[in-house]
Amino acid sequence: MDKGTQSIHKKRIAILGSTGSIGTQALEVIEQYPRLFEVEVLTAHSNVDLLISQAKKYKPNAVVIVKEDQYNYLQDILDPLGIKVYAGSAALEQIVQMGSIDMVLTAMVGFAGLAPTIQAIQAGKAIALANKETLVVAGELVMKMAMEHQVPIIPVDSEHSAIFQCLVGEDINPVGKIILTASGGPFRTKTLEEIQKVSLKEALRHPNWSMGDKITIDSATMMNKGLEIIEAKWLFNLRAEQVEVVVHPQSIIHSLVEFEDGSIKAQMGLPDMRLPIQYALGFPKRLPGINKQFSFIDYPELNFESPDPQRFPNLRIARECLSKGGNWPGVLNAANEIAVEAFLKEKIRFTDIPILIEKTLEASSFVPHPVYQDYIDSDREARELTRSFIKIIT
Repeated sequence: MDKGTQSIHKKRIAILGSTGSIGTQALEVIEQYPRLFEVEVLTAHSNVDLLISQAKKYKPNAVVIVKEDQYNYLQDILDPLGIKVYAGSAALEQIVQMGSIDMVLTAMVGFAGLAPTIQAIQAGKAIALANKETLVVAGELVMKMAMEHQVPIIPVDSEHSAIFQCLVGEDINPVGKIILTASGGPFRTKTLEEIQKVSLKEALRHPNWSMGDKITIDSATMMNKGLEIIEAKWLFNLRAEQVEVVVHPQSIIHSLVEFEDGSIKAQMGLPDMRLPIQYALGFPKRLPGINKQFSFIDYPELNFESPDPQRFPNLRIARECLSKGGNWPGVLNAANEIAVEAFLKEKIRFTDIPILIEKTLEASSFVPHPVYQDYIDSDREARELTRSFIKIIT
């Protein structure tokens, strides 16, 4: 190793949600670039055995297990290795403030990612954002805070990463609109009658992407795209009407930007989440790819369709929540999380998910100008309401 290489400062990464789909793929990327990246912190909700395996392999400074009853087991195994062990949600919020962390990859799923992301921003940490719910629930608050603390937020979602990449170097050029692409999920070609009878196994069979269960179901209902519309509005400082969605079954074009002059830039690549993860961790430098290269010969046709709001009402519901504003996107997210959880446990039907969301929105308290505590309270109320509606229909 030459002196130039020795002097390179490794970027020290904290991965929130290291045992999930994004977290495990992020570790694959880091493993490919040991001279550039170092694992500083790993966290998991309850998958303690995988967390132990990861800690032994990557030797972080510290780990956090959110489920506190796993602490002693984790401590007994990792303490002899010199790895600090913490437990609980409060520990998660504190760990991201460590002075040794350069970047926090928020790969947790759901509302739980909001508090630690806010703490990381306040501590001045660069954010690689894979937790879309953070901006769905509190986009205005989070983006204002990031600006105040001069913290970069680099999106990891493939669609938002694509938009981000298309906008690099275009600071002075006004955006006409952005176009988020959607695969259409496993039920793109099914009729409404067929969708009403789909099983959990069918819903988890995504045609293009390998993802966690929750986001796979969100893709099947197209709520994932609804949440991405809200996220994009805040991330790129757009009006709601500037965000368009098109169905692109091949998932090769990850999203597009149309500028005011009518020209369009698209970011393309194979459907592999390691690409946007790698881009976010290495930004502003592009690193050599770690997977097979794209060939146009393998994809002689790229197709596009309009999403059907009749078969996928979650897109409409999400747009309505964005238009109403206030705490409504947070209510939407909370209701969706509980409904999807119930579907994953096979307590409700697939088509019950949007019904439960709308019922929760109708019954929830609307807060037009929420502060942080309002987001917490709204989330709690919405979850309780959705659970009560689930009891009624089951």
